[in-house]
Amino acid sequence: MSDLIDDPKEGENAPEFSVSEISGAVKRVIEGEFGHVRVKGEVGRVSRPRSGHVYLDLKDERAVLSGVIWKGVAARLSVQPEEGMEVVATGRLTTFPGQSRYQIVIEDIKPAGMGALMAMLEKRKKALAAEGLFAPERKRPLPYLPEVIGVVTSPSGAVIRDILHRLRDRFPRKVLIWPVAVQGDACAGEVSRAIEGFNRFTPGGALPRPDLLIVARGGGSIEDLWGFNEEAVVRAAAASEIPLISAVGHETDTTLIDFASDQRAPTPTAAAELAVPVRLDLLAWLDNQEARLTHALTSGVSARGQRLRDLARALPRPERLLDTPRQRLDAWTDRLPAALTRMVQARRVKLSEATGALRPGTLQSRVRAQRDWFGAWDARLAPALQRAVDAQREALHRRADRLSLRPIQRDIDHKRAQLEQMNRRLSDAGGRQVRGWRDRIAGLDRLRETLGYKATLARGYAVVRGDGAVVTTKASASKAAELEIEFSDGRLPLAGGDGRAASPASEATKKPPRSKPEPPDQGSLF
Repeated sequence: MSDLIDDPKEGENAPEFSVSEISGAVKRVIEGEFGHVRVKGEVGRVSRPRSGHVYLDLKDERAVLSGVIWKGVAARLSVQPEEGMEVVATGRLTTFPGQSRYQIVIEDIKPAGMGALMAMLEKRKKALAAEGLFAPERKRPLPYLPEVIGVVTSPSGAVIRDILHRLRDRFPRKVLIWPVAVQGDACAGEVSRAIEGFNRFTPGGALPRPDLLIVARGGGSIEDLWGFNEEAVVRAAAASEIPLISAVGHETDTTLIDFASDQRAPTPTAAAELAVPVRLDLLAWLDNQEARLTHALTSGVSARGQRLRDLARALPRPERLLDTPRQRLDAWTDRLPAALTRMVQARRVKLSEATGALRPGTLQSRVRAQRDWFGAWDARLAPALQRAVDAQREALHRRADRLSLRPIQRDIDHKRAQLEQMNRRLSDAGGRQVRGWRDRIAGLDRLRETLGYKATLARGYAVVRGDGAVVTTKASASKAAELEIEFSDGRLPLAGGDGRAASPASEATKKPPRSKPEPPDQGSLF
């Protein structure tokens, strides 16, 4: 930098530098003096463009420092910067010549103490609660006795052993373990993918879908448990269709997944106790219920039997119930003949009175009156029928006058013309299609002739065969017993590679190869 600011002379003798040279010199000075620094400040503006880089401002009460986190570094950060956080950023100072400013390229960023973490956690909790992810009405009841339990935890820790041991003691169930990292940068992504993966299992598939999920981890500091405070984990727990129990940390530890889960357990062992009941307690309860049911049934049957016997003693004997009806039947049997006789006599007297009023003259007069009535109706019926027939015949004639064959004939002629037109169109279309097919076949045949090696022979090339096989090198030709050259108009036998000539007899008796020879490659034509 001294060579830039050294100005031995004023005026015209001052050296001239380009803008790029000045910017490069400033960049070298800043990067040389501040190669690696740690800066504490409050995060101001945060920008995340589609490129994946993160641009932010670090500020205090008197100054602002621009910062950039490259895409690869941003993906590995355990805590993502948010506006208002107090952080300690580690990186190197450099310049951005395009805007004439200096900035820090951040390689790591961490909250500045426990207070910043708790403030960020409280802010995130309020934002997620405002979306309704912690609402009580979203929580689902746990199944009483799940068939399959999915556990999201580390496979090598003591947590999974405690859960399996407690399940075996209380009520053995099928357990599916999804191994994940329970702390560090990969924790949030693996836990959220595990919850989503269990929910994507097909019910009744080869791998059974869990009826209950347990997300478990042992105790630790807030930094160790921070992965369960990430937004991705909270959203995956809230969106889970399978009821979920969170068992992260000890009883005094609280993470955001506890608010989004359907049930929080103070410890992983307590989560196993919430998942299944005690099998021995259930057996004892069933035995007690069975004894009570048996006692209730026996008591009920005994009480009803005693009641039936008491009612049976109050009922009269069957013989006594039939004494009065039997006596009444005997009395009616004795009175029946006399009653029948009196009824016959009364009916005979009534018949005699009725026949006394009947005389032959009266019947004949009634018959004549009916005959005259029928005759009068017969005389009136014939003309009425004739008038009705005449009226129907006249109506039929009127309708027949309106019927004509000319409209029907015109319709037939019109339909015949349409049929002939459609027949001509069908014939024209069929002819065009056949001509198209013929032209296409002719084109393909010309393409076949062009691509075949016969066309190459016609241009002056030849195919050399040795002992029936295509020869492409001089060494192969010298080893062949017989050589043959194929031209466009035929084949010419030659002497073999050892100098012997092919005899006419052998050429006459030599049989052509049965299989069609393969088209020669470029090296076999000359």
